[in-house]
Amino acid sequence: MPTVENLLRLVQLEAGYGGAAIVRGIDLSVVKGRMITFVGPNGAGKSTLLRAIHGSAKVYSGSITYATHGKIEQTSPLDRLKLGIAFVPQGRCNFGQMSVAENLTISAHSLPAAKRRAATERVTALFPALRSRLRTLAGNLSGGEQQMLEMSMVLLSDPQCLLVDEPSLGLSPKMQEDVFAKLAALRDQGMTIIAVEQNVRAAMAVSDEAAVLVQGEIVIQGPSAEVNNDERIRKAYLGG
Repeated sequence: MPTVENLLRLVQLEAGYGGAAIVRGIDLSVVKGRMITFVGPNGAGKSTLLRAIHGSAKVYSGSITYATHGKIEQTSPLDRLKLGIAFVPQGRCNFGQMSVAENLTISAHSLPAAKRRAATERVTALFPALRSRLRTLAGNLSGGEQQMLEMSMVLLSDPQCLLVDEPSLGLSPKMQEDVFAKLAALRDQGMTIIAVEQNVRAAMAVSDEAAVLVQGEIVIQGPSAEVNNDERIRKAYLGG
């Protein structure tokens, strides 16, 4: 029987901004090749926890251990990217006055030319809707297309661990379905995905694990189906 390999381990993590801790006492193991989603009420610290893993929120105490690289809580976001941790932030972060192709080129500028072409082919194969829009200004794309572009820009680095903050934000139901399907496909290809999401039911449907945050602390974690079916949690925190 294959052994379970933890890609990421958080131990008693306390993190936030400007000296103020937003998340506290976080203990969490993320299994390689699985998808875990953080859910909970607004202001619970979900995005801060994601940014602590990325390196853009300050870790005040505790540790983040990543794969065989050891503790990385003091490692910069750029160096974490080089280790294979990539972040798709909330909102639209592409260059709206540049074409889809130019956005992809900028994102892949550090790759050798041959690898850059191969990486672009790989991400546009995953998001075929972008193939016919390569000359379109990113600012003229629909919300769903922009979300796919931003994911593509990050995926050019071929990360091991993908952090995604509110991927369905502002999207139509159909585009939300498409984005979650892409995340599931990436997970099925072996990528580890850590997401923050307000669309609880859609996120739970594709996630392997879930963790509910309330006031900066994890109050329950486990298989998504179990968390989603917990009557107390659903009524108190998930609006169900």
